[in-house]
Amino acid sequence: MRVIASFAFPLVASLLIAAATLEAQRGQGAAAPSAPAAPNAQPAPSGNAENGKKIYSSYGCYQCHGYAAHGGPGGRLAPRPIAFATFSRYIRRPTGQMPPYTAKVVSDQELADIYAFLVTIPAPPAANTIPILAR
Repeated sequence: MRVIASFAFPLVASLLIAAATLEAQRGQGAAAPSAPAAPNAQPAPSGNAENGKKIYSSYGCYQCHGYAAHGGPGGRLAPRPIAFATFSRYIRRPTGQMPPYTAKVVSDQELADIYAFLVTIPAPPAANTIPILAR
């Protein structure tokens, strides 16, 4: 009995750590898996960032992801968005509370435009560069 317990404990501990990590990511509002892009990942199709910003606003993306896409109930989309293929797959078939945006709702070109907009969003300033926070 002790032999089985000694083998089971590391497995159970590993599963608990993995579950806690996933829960922490979910609590931080992860909108989609944040796996690093594969070295041979295809680049995003060209999109119009200006049109993407209009679509982002008109489709109400800002309501969950914020105007600067820095997160909220729907999670952070920018800066440094996930790879386009992962982004597109999640938009079409989300796993969380986000409704699916099929090609009938958001065309592939509109999706590329939204992604182009997200890529243009700069990182927020570091806290120590904001005078009121640097005190």
